[in-house]
Amino acid sequence: MKTPLVSILCFLAASFLGAAGQFLYREGAKQAHGGLMGYLLNARILLGVACYIGVMTLFVAAFKRGGSLTVLYPIYATTFIWAALLAMCIDGQPIKFVNIGGMALLVGGMYLMGK
Repeated sequence: MKTPLVSILCFLAASFLGAAGQFLYREGAKQAHGGLMGYLLNARILLGVACYIGVMTLFVAAFKRGGSLTVLYPIYATTFIWAALLAMCIDGQPIKFVNIGGMALLVGGMYLMGK
């Protein structure tokens, strides 16, 4: 089964949204006060939830158009790379050499999974 480009692009967009959702969850958690309602009414957490609804919508769209799990899910694994880059660009969190090595292994694994 050949995975259509549109399915790959859906999963790549989902990986960006997933990284944004992780970032928004973290930022929302920093702001949340007062127990459960502080989380449920937090704008950043709600935006993070919206990102993950987008992720699931893109997953469904990608699978509807066809494609192999062994190709698509490794693409979604790039979420962790995008999250690290977001944290570096927005918060100035450093990306260490060991992190770059892990990212390289992730990309290598994605390549091998797609074979």
